[in-house]
Amino acid sequence: MYTWQYYDLVLLAVASSMVTGVGVGMLTAVSMSLAIVSTGLVAAAIIGHGLFVRGPIDDPQDLTDEVDTLN
Repeated sequence: MYTWQYYDLVLLAVASSMVTGVGVGMLTAVSMSLAIVSTGLVAAAIIGHGLFVRGPIDDPQDLTDEVDTLN
């Protein structure tokens, strides 16, 4: 059975925000460009949270590990 991970939710939230922007642009008096830009900023904030607040590392020491496959 598959369990949802944090980054699955990040991807879902990014896609949902952009689809919401298209919907708002099509179904309301808000211009399409304003709706896309504003929900794009929301998507950027979600991506920033996924990268910098809850980054894909367990410990800051993981950043100093060498990559053996490239040597």
